[in-house]
Amino acid sequence: MKLFLLFRIGSDHYALDAAEVAEVLPLTALKQVPGAPAWVAGLMVRHGSPVPVIDISALATGTPVVPRTSSRTVLVHYRPSPMPPRLLGLRLEYATETLRCAAESFVDGGIDPGPARYLGPVRHDARGLVQWITVPALLPDDVRALLFPEDAAPATSALNVP
Repeated sequence: MKLFLLFRIGSDHYALDAAEVAEVLPLTALKQVPGAPAWVAGLMVRHGSPVPVIDISALATGTPVVPRTSSRTVLVHYRPSPMPPRLLGLRLEYATETLRCAAESFVDGGIDPGPARYLGPVRHDARGLVQWITVPALLPDDVRALLFPEDAAPATSALNVP
């Protein structure tokens, strides 16, 4: 059995594997990232380090998360292979419930997600269809390079500065 954090985009239900969740916070103040797509909500600081934050609703539908008491900033362990894990913040709505079920209860939805490659399998329950969001596939390569430039740059030796 796996534990999932549930949230909504509009009236649709989605799930994150709780093993990928580092921390659930209230909505936090963010610094904008000029030049980033509109769904990149900004940067926050957590434990002295900057953490990029994306707005899942804006990514999926173009409509930003509505600030409400059930809206959260969820820090996840973003592990784009072969890069080391990084913290990535997700702005989510109605992120107040969990679901415990077998991972196998999620099945292929039979639809090509196209550029929304983060859309994983689906599960039917009393809420209707719940779709699993695949954290490692959240960021397209160009946005990953913008938010985590150290992962995109080739390793170099120390610079010789005169």
